[in-house]
Amino acid sequence: MDTQIISENRKGSGITRVLGEEVFSSDIGVKTLEDTCTKGITMEDAILKSRVLIEALPYIQAFKGKIVVIKFGGSAMVDTKTFLSILQDVVFMKAIGMNPILVHGGGPNISEEMRKRGKNPVFVHGYRVTDKETLEIAVDVLVNQISNLIVNKIKEMRSDAVCVWNNNVSPLKAKKYILKEEGKSQDFDFGYVGEITGIECDTLCNICDSGKIAVVPPIAEGAHGENFNVNADNVACFIACFLKAEKLVFVSNTHGISTDPSDPEAFASTLHEDEVYKLIEDNVINGGMLPKAKACISALTGGVKKAHIIDGHIPHSLLLEIFTDKGIGTQIIV
Repeated sequence: MDTQIISENRKGSGITRVLGEEVFSSDIGVKTLEDTCTKGITMEDAILKSRVLIEALPYIQAFKGKIVVIKFGGSAMVDTKTFLSILQDVVFMKAIGMNPILVHGGGPNISEEMRKRGKNPVFVHGYRVTDKETLEIAVDVLVNQISNLIVNKIKEMRSDAVCVWNNNVSPLKAKKYILKEEGKSQDFDFGYVGEITGIECDTLCNICDSGKIAVVPPIAEGAHGENFNVNADNVACFIACFLKAEKLVFVSNTHGISTDPSDPEAFASTLHEDEVYKLIEDNVINGGMLPKAKACISALTGGVKKAHIIDGHIPHSLLLEIFTDKGIGTQIIV
C-alpha cells in the first residue's frame, strides 16, 4: 500500500483525507467529480478503493495477531516484479498486526551456483544428492544470498526482518534422510539431506513478538551440530503445524489446483481433503503440485486452520487470497 493512500491534513477545523490524492474535506464537503479528476483520480476510483478496504476489514480484524506461514520458491524469485510483490504483501500483513513467517526455497539457484563452480547437480527420486561441497554451496545460496536479499528488501520497505539461521545454528532440527528402496538390500544415502524432526518454537515466536518478520531458509541442524539441506515445502508444513498457524500458503506458478488437465481454466476455488486424494489417485495432481497438495493436507490434519495454493505471478496474490471474499487460488479444507 502506498504511504500516500491514507493521510490527514488539518486545515482549521476541517480534516482533509487523502486517498491517493485529495478527495474529501469536512470544510467543503464532497468534491465534485470534475475537481477530483484534475487531481488524477475519479470519484468512482476513490469509492472503489474505499469498498476494497471495507471488504478487507473483517479479515484484518479476524487475522490480527495470527500466524500465517508463507512458502515461495525459485519461480517466484526469478521474476523481480513477482518477488517484490510477494514481499510487499508480507510487509502489509505485518503492518496490520499479523505474524507472517516466510519460508523460501532456492533449488534452481543452488543448481546454477553448482554449475558455476564446475559441479553438476545430481538428483535421485527428486532429492538432490548432497555431499559436503554441495551443502556448503546450498548454505551460501540459501542463507548468504537469498535470505539476506529478502531481509534487506523488507527493510527497504520500512519493515523489519531477520533470518532465523544465525552463526551456523538453525531452529530447525533434522535427522539424516535415508531412502529405503523396496527390493534392494542397501538403502540409498543422499548425503547431507535431512528429514525435519523438530523446531525451536521460542526462536520463531520471539521474532514475531519483536515486530519482525521471520525468514526461514531450508537448512536444519542435526543432533551433532551438522547441517542438513531439507525440503522447503516440508519445512513450511512443519512450522505451520508446530505453531498452529491460522494459514499455510504455498505461492506457486499456477492458479491453484487443476481439476481437468484438458481445460487450462479448470482450477478449483475450494477442495475438500477427499477430493484432493481422488485427484492424486487419478494422477490429475502430479509433478511439483503433488508435494504441495500433500503438505496442505498434512498441515490441516496437524491443526492448521486453512491451506492455500496461489499463483505468485498475479500481482499481490497474497492479499487477494487472504483479504477478499472470492480469493484467487485454491483453498483446501478438511
